[in-house]
Amino acid sequence: MIFRGTDTVAILLEWILARMILHPDIQAKAQSEIDAVVGTPTRSVSDSDLPKLPYLRAIVKETLRMHPPGPLLSWARLAIHDTHIGHHFIPAGTTAMVNMFAITHDEKIWSNPNEFKPERFISEDVPIMGSDLRLAPFGSGRRVCPGKAMGLATVELWLGQLLQSFKWVPCDGQSGVDLSETLKLSLEMKNSLVCKAVPRVVI
Repeated sequence: MIFRGTDTVAILLEWILARMILHPDIQAKAQSEIDAVVGTPTRSVSDSDLPKLPYLRAIVKETLRMHPPGPLLSWARLAIHDTHIGHHFIPAGTTAMVNMFAITHDEKIWSNPNEFKPERFISEDVPIMGSDLRLAPFGSGRRVCPGKAMGLATVELWLGQLLQSFKWVPCDGQSGVDLSETLKLSLEMKNSLVCKAVPRVVI
């Protein structure tokens, strides 16, 4: 429980910062939203600010869609009888799991699924707590992740503070960010993110 409660948050923040470096226009838009809501650089983003930062939440949702920390949800089910689901035959003894990565990258469900576009969650507020299976990174039903609300709030708060205080850019001489993935206990960046945090001066 300790591992799952810390590892996934850290991995998700790393993916988000990688995306902010690759999409400076999106980063700037999020920072403008933060500056408008918080109003003064002397006060850090707080929990009470989060409901007023819809674009920040859209960035988190879009990153969860493109880089779900748990791409194979732990909804493993064992078929004890031969059964049919739609046109698919499932023989007894088969273990089935939900492939959230496949769902979130399916062009029949998401338009331009390989494009990082937080605006899709502004035009349609897709819930991510399990009621809409197009994007259910925390699972759904009775076995949903018990820390889903805390995890989401933690990521949003830390991201808000990181974007408020710093501009995230590639390191000197670095051409870009490597988005290669590796699946361990979570879906991680194959090569850890290396970047530069430049302090922001907000007037």
